[in-house]
Amino acid sequence: MRLPTKRLCAAEGDGKKMDQAPPIRNPFVHVLKFTPLEKAKIALMTVTLFPVRLLIAAFMMLLAWPFAFLASVGRSETVVEPQCLWRRLVDIILKIIMRVMWFAGGFHWITVKGQRALPAEAPILTLAPHSSYFDAIPVTMSMASIVMKAESKDIPLWGTLIKFIRPVFVSRSDQDSRKKTVEEIKRRARSGGEWPPIMIFPEGTCTNRSCLITFKPGAFIPAVPVQPVVIRYPNKLDTITWTWQGPGAFEILWLTLCQLHNEFVIEFLPIYTPSEEEKRNPALFAINVRRIMAKALGVPITDYSFEDCQLAMAEGQLRLPVDTCLLEFAKLVRRLGLKPRNAEKVLQEYGNRARKLEGQKLGLDDFAQFLDVPVSDMLLDMFALFDEHDDNSMDIREYVIALSVVCRPAKTLETMKLAFKMFEADEDGAITEMELAVILKTALGVTHLGVSCLFTAIDCDDTGKLTFDKFRSFAEQHPDFAEDYLHTENTGLHSGPCHGHRTTPSMSSLNPRGTATTKTSNGICPDFSPNDHHGTIDGLLKKHN
Repeated sequence: MRLPTKRLCAAEGDGKKMDQAPPIRNPFVHVLKFTPLEKAKIALMTVTLFPVRLLIAAFMMLLAWPFAFLASVGRSETVVEPQCLWRRLVDIILKIIMRVMWFAGGFHWITVKGQRALPAEAPILTLAPHSSYFDAIPVTMSMASIVMKAESKDIPLWGTLIKFIRPVFVSRSDQDSRKKTVEEIKRRARSGGEWPPIMIFPEGTCTNRSCLITFKPGAFIPAVPVQPVVIRYPNKLDTITWTWQGPGAFEILWLTLCQLHNEFVIEFLPIYTPSEEEKRNPALFAINVRRIMAKALGVPITDYSFEDCQLAMAEGQLRLPVDTCLLEFAKLVRRLGLKPRNAEKVLQEYGNRARKLEGQKLGLDDFAQFLDVPVSDMLLDMFALFDEHDDNSMDIREYVIALSVVCRPAKTLETMKLAFKMFEADEDGAITEMELAVILKTALGVTHLGVSCLFTAIDCDDTGKLTFDKFRSFAEQHPDFAEDYLHTENTGLHSGPCHGHRTTPSMSSLNPRGTATTKTSNGICPDFSPNDHHGTIDGLLKKHN
């Protein structure tokens, strides 16, 4: 595989032919570096200011609980009760308590720009960039509803506080939960301002605020006016960011409470009313809102998403290198709607069809026919990834291998088994060294790869061929075969910064490169976009069952 020198498809969704530059920084990595003076300050604050602030914050949470419990008694989940005097009073008291808690945490003043719209004008507020659990500040300022995991309401103390703001719950155990969530948001959004506004973080996970990643379409499916809201933390030392690779959750809390002052700026942008086309196409709606928010923030946008980070961080035996083409490939798969729902079944079907072609090269039209999609600029961009010799042809087996990695990145042996099935000879079920090189370079998303050392180590009988059973046995005995053999033979082949070896951050060492240890999506707003809405702006929606 190779990255094409020129992309043809538009990245924005407005029909323009344009190339989109990648962000300057990896959005899922946050590195903290401290000067000796800053380390000394943190050490002093750790034994003086930090415990006091932590106690005050905990006390404020405990103080808020009885008020939240009282206001939640007798509430209906489907009907909004009249805002009588005592409920309004409780609402004000809780806002004051939360403001005191943030003040104790160093957020002494909060800068608000613009005007928050009324629920009847914009029932949904889209907030970005999402970078920390401190993004809950606007929620406590307005007591707006949010989308939360259903499991949250069962957490002692926290669950009561959450239920007070009337969140929309998403259940992992209910297969239809995402669709129900969207329907509930539609119902509230179209109530004419009867329900509180809903705050949604459309990025779906936390980044380092260096850019805006792909917005999930869930917030835009209801097709109602939204108010974009941008968040800034203009602090000299960024102790706020909590993303996939960097300081962990408690380390962020500790470092932030050790700062004398933390700045927070929230800006309410003008209401965005969707056009008729955007109402029909949530992905286009999301793209255009993201563009406005990125312009207000002065940051670039990128088509990379939370799924790309998951791909790069997958714990398989083949870890993606820095210059892998598979992130670009995964992005095109998403935009073309080619990621199958039933991955195992579709990959096996593709593998059987590819094997019958016996390495026959396909042109663009044949490629489109194989995938059952129309020819487009976007498909041509994908075709170019596999057209390594610029002869307008590709080996469809390489596409199937790449798709297997994207669909099941942690299942290295499953991908290799599928690849062997497509390449192996009929008479002995084996492949050659050259064929192994093609398989592995495609699975890693690189242009060139030497496999002589690995092949020789597996082929101890010097037959010049390998079966999958031999490869599997070797891989089970040498789980780090990629690092031991491929990385040694291929200079510069190393895992990207979004992967690396993950370590648990140390509180005492002030480690500037601590790593988040959780594999779940970090952030306070989970993704609730139904699977049938992860489409492309060009209407090339093809779902495999």
